[in-house]
Amino acid sequence: MHYYRYSNAEVSCWYKYLLFSYNIVFWLAGVAFLGAGLWAWSEKGVLSDLTKVTRLHGIDPVVLVLIVGVVMFTLGFAGCVGALRENICLLKFFCGTIVLIFFLELAVAVLAFLFQDWVRDRFREFFESNIRAYRDDIDLQNLIDSLQKAQKVVNTQCGYDVRTQLKSKWDEFIFTKGCIQALEGWLPRNIYIVAGIFIAISLLQIFGIFLAKTLISDIEAVKAGHHF
Repeated sequence: MHYYRYSNAEVSCWYKYLLFSYNIVFWLAGVAFLGAGLWAWSEKGVLSDLTKVTRLHGIDPVVLVLIVGVVMFTLGFAGCVGALRENICLLKFFCGTIVLIFFLELAVAVLAFLFQDWVRDRFREFFESNIRAYRDDIDLQNLIDSLQKAQKVVNTQCGYDVRTQLKSKWDEFIFTKGCIQALEGWLPRNIYIVAGIFIAISLLQIFGIFLAKTLISDIEAVKAGHHF
């Protein structure tokens, strides 16, 4: 048996298996999102009749879950296989996609800050169009309800007989604050939490980019050494 040693360069096992472990988390999270999304669709009968997706006038939250699952599954798979097989094409795909997502997130954050009124108007239009489809999808109902709930539900019959009470006491029986106002009030109170989550996600993405770029450089250096 012959053993080969590269005197000039070698692929770091540390970066290789660290990147593999990093992407295993991505891949498993993608599987979990896909599983949850497909289960939700099966519960709603969408898998047996895909035309139900087009019948919903608003956005189905499950679609977002499935999109996130597909992206994470694909990136995790590419990163895992790319790291183990030392495949530069898969590693560049993983790295490039993470870079693209990072800059898209950054661009959205900057534009949202600079054009707050425009973003608020677009969000209002989007939400109002989905509220019209409130009764069409249980997941959409839960999403809208979660934005409105800031107190304990007292009246679970859609405000039945609430108008017999004084108007000043309506908020004791029903949610009187709209979804947009509830979100606008929630963001300032939780701005540090939102910023912390954004920074944590950004750091994880930068760490993944660093690992992929380092491993790509090692592989290219080893391949270059074969030509001498």
